[in-house]
Amino acid sequence: YSRIDRREVSKSRGQGLILLESRAISRYVLRKYKTNEVDLLREGNLKEAALVDVWTEVDAHAYNPAISPVVYECLINPLVLGIPTNQKVVDESIEKLKKVLEVYEAHLSKHKYLAGDFISFADINHFPHTCSFMATPHAVLFDSYPNVKAWWERLMAARPSIKKLSASLAPPKS
Repeated sequence: YSRIDRREVSKSRGQGLILLESRAISRYVLRKYKTNEVDLLREGNLKEAALVDVWTEVDAHAYNPAISPVVYECLINPLVLGIPTNQKVVDESIEKLKKVLEVYEAHLSKHKYLAGDFISFADINHFPHTCSFMATPHAVLFDSYPNVKAWWERLMAARPSIKKLSASLAPPKS
């Protein structure tokens, strides 16, 4: 993934296009390499594409801001930067995450994946921080949201590349 990002950004520069935001880079790569078998943006169906866009935005503006501080405070800061965990930040973020997960729980009670009954860019976009979150002591939170937990388990099983990537994201043993 990151190998493709750097290559695509480099190639794009000569064409007057510089993409620095990860979602924009990902969309560019997905559009460039789209096939009939793989269309994670669902651009062939206007309604499905709109739902992919909506859930990608929900990730960017609600899910990610709630889950990422937990990842940083529980994993990145102590294990990588040597900074102690700020428990107040963790507790506040967990409360925000619970509210977001309530919305996801209700939605996923009616749908297999976020944009419908198909895996899409919206689901995969949730992968990095959720995968890291699952390595924190707070991963048990997902047990309180059975539809969210089932969605996560389906996502982890859906693509071999996800399993491979999740293994590479495992935090170092302390």
